[in-house]
Amino acid sequence: MSPTSTASLTALRRLLRELARVRIAVSGGVDSLTLAILAGRVLGDQATMLHAVSPAVPAEATQRVADVAGRERWALCLIDAGEFADEAYLGNPYDRCFHCKTHLYRAMARVGVGTLLSGTNTDDLDDYRPGLRAASDHGVRHPFVECGIDKDGVRALCRRLGHPAIAELPAAPCLSSRVETGIRIEPSALAFVHRVEREITEALRPRVVRCRVRRDAVAVELDEPALGLLNGANQAWRERIAGLARLHGLPDDVRFEVYRRGSAFVAHR
Repeated sequence: MSPTSTASLTALRRLLRELARVRIAVSGGVDSLTLAILAGRVLGDQATMLHAVSPAVPAEATQRVADVAGRERWALCLIDAGEFADEAYLGNPYDRCFHCKTHLYRAMARVGVGTLLSGTNTDDLDDYRPGLRAASDHGVRHPFVECGIDKDGVRALCRRLGHPAIAELPAAPCLSSRVETGIRIEPSALAFVHRVEREITEALRPRVVRCRVRRDAVAVELDEPALGLLNGANQAWRERIAGLARLHGLPDDVRFEVYRRGSAFVAHR
């Protein structure tokens, strides 16, 4: 372990001990899982792990959290944050994440006691994250940010904590992030997105895949090597995905494109 990683781990442990009792939003990604693993080991049952289940959360993320909870012996709490009952969220405005996180932190505040924590790291501060405004409104703290830890640092800590597979997890924002801003969030569309991404992942093993729902088309974004693997099979994939799109009432014009981070987001004007 590098001196930097050792210092980061020491700082995190010190911060967690100072907080004494915490509640952590565990999404199933590397950031929140790493924070929860460390907090559980440092604070034991004074750390409450909370996982929100909704149509926007892939089933494998929920299963991953449950698996780690079993390994780490957490008393995991599954919650319904309630964002799918909120028209402000379902309308998919440019600040959808603010509404989502507002519901999440309100729900967390009703379970257990302790400071609310998130797995936000310093790299996240360079992006537009309306969810951080909701965090501020609810007094949520970000230990990785407070200790100056970026994404690479989180991955290094995760490996040090004995979870190498989790350390290598790719970024996996919620399924609603695949729907272009302004298009209503529908559970059936999210199920479609998830199915397409799973099928392509199983067949091509891409580094990254995003199935974007746009107003006039479905765009499947892949890293360049994975796009190359499609070769002559892209028409078969296009027909397969178009058929699934029609079943879900979505546009059946299917396009394959190079992955662009956040390309479904349309900024407020």
